Amino acid sequence: MAGGAALSACGGGSGSPSSPGAGATTAASFNYGVASGDPLADRVILWTHAQIPNSDKDVELAWEVANDPGFSRVVKTGTVKATAATGFTAKADATGLVAGNTYYFRFRSGAALSSVGCTRTLPAPGASEVALAVFSCSNYPAGFFSAYAEAAKTNAQFAVHLGDYIYEYAADGYASADAAALGRVSAPTHECLTLDDYRQRYAQYRSDPDSKVLHAAMPLIAVWDDHEIANDAWLGGAENHTEGAEGSFVARRAAAVQAWAEWMPVRLPDAANPLKIYRSFDFGGLLALHMLDTRIIGRDKQISFNELMNPATAQQATATLASTTRSILGQEQLQWLQGQLAASNATWQVLGQQVLMGRMEFPVSVLMALNPSDTSPAAQAAGQKAISDYLTAKAVAAQNPAALTQAQQDLLDTTKNPKLGYNLDAWDGYPVEREIVLASAAQLRKKLVVLSGDTHNAWAAKLTLRNGVQVGQEFAATSVSAPGFEEYLTSIPPGQLAAIFKGVVDDLQYCETARRGFLLMQFSATKAEGTYYLLDTVKSKTYSVDSQNRHVYGA
Repeated sequence: MAGGAALSACGGGSGSPSSPGAGATTAASFNYGVASGDPLADRVILWTHAQIPNSDKDVELAWEVANDPGFSRVVKTGTVKATAATGFTAKADATGLVAGNTYYFRFRSGAALSSVGCTRTLPAPGASEVALAVFSCSNYPAGFFSAYAEAAKTNAQFAVHLGDYIYEYAADGYASADAAALGRVSAPTHECLTLDDYRQRYAQYRSDPDSKVLHAAMPLIAVWDDHEIANDAWLGGAENHTEGAEGSFVARRAAAVQAWAEWMPVRLPDAANPLKIYRSFDFGGLLALHMLDTRIIGRDKQISFNELMNPATAQQATATLASTTRSILGQEQLQWLQGQLAASNATWQVLGQQVLMGRMEFPVSVLMALNPSDTSPAAQAAGQKAISDYLTAKAVAAQNPAALTQAQQDLLDTTKNPKLGYNLDAWDGYPVEREIVLASAAQLRKKLVVLSGDTHNAWAAKLTLRNGVQVGQEFAATSVSAPGFEEYLTSIPPGQLAAIFKGVVDDLQYCETARRGFLLMQFSATKAEGTYYLLDTVKSKTYSVDSQNRHVYGA
């Protein structure tokens, strides 16, 4: 593909800004590099941050787009301002470009130059191959962003980030045990609540050298998940938000959303409604990428497993879970998606979204034994016994049903031992709307691929209707650095845990629960191939990469 050659010409996006000259004390600094994003066939968003040190003065910027990294063939120019109102970020929509072309761009403030970025437009009709580097869950204190730099070495032409680009926690919060030793203590040190807090957090993440490499190497298409705002967010609140004590959720969400729009190279579909980020991209008729928001614009509040199991709340919780009006997208977004699917003639319909869509269902006997609030060895042993009992019953049923004991029959009886999604924050907590989306794609005879993030682990699974008919395929990216099951289920070896998941979850075909990295998705007319790039550690800049884990759909 063309991507590898383009990245070689870009030098991985690691160029240094030019010097403004001796004695220039009022020159703007480009401390966070450059980025591009939301490419279309004829345009792309260009981004930078520019500020005169210790000044709130506006920074006048000129931008250039060229056909060569030396800028001898400049094809587009323009001007933009970096101001205090935008946290000194600046974005320009470079229009009038040629489809399927690689470009180089930079910003200038007087004699000061930014580093050079490499970007590209979406391909013209007739595209035969597209490669996407897919990311999620980049947690600064948890480890290095080596996955970003590794992706820039592949043939990926475009980057897709499915959310949790930042984490909002305080410096002593989630995944911070090694932060001081790694030199990656969160800033600000308190939990992000205000616009200034979120801006500081984005600045820290974007100061990361590997982040700069990725953003300068290829255009990014992104959506948010919960941690850009607060853990387990939904339309009206979040698990990690205390109304009143931490201000109003609406104000916090507005601040978080503003900072996201400032720091990400995105083109908002509706300037009057910053919460609306769902949008589509057509890659030359080969694939249509529909980026969704399953987190805040329409999501009803999550139901907990405890609510379903508690006799005092079970009836109401069960009715809510099965409600035909329960939504994770919101009615407006759902209708938009159905319209996009119907109108697109692309070979592949691809949903880029936050949470697992596949049926990650476990029997209640197992879920009751696996208490997420208790990860002690004794609790993990009890969970393993419940899993072993269920898998043994399942094996006996497959080989010699007459040999099943009554206890084993009860384990396999879904009326006595029903199945529930182990993570009700995902689509398993919104089963009716999942069926609507999948049925819509099936009725339209679309070739469906869903890209997901959020779990910090890697998955490949069939997407099936309630009747068991496969209508698509899910590829879920592991995290860039946020820890996965290896940090919580310490008594279960990763290989054994993967075998358990595949044994219990009928639709699951692949899982990786112990390594961080990214997903390389390569599309052709006949197949969608996902390659999982897995790093042996994110706690050191010395690491190895395993790229031998592939899953193919459609071939």
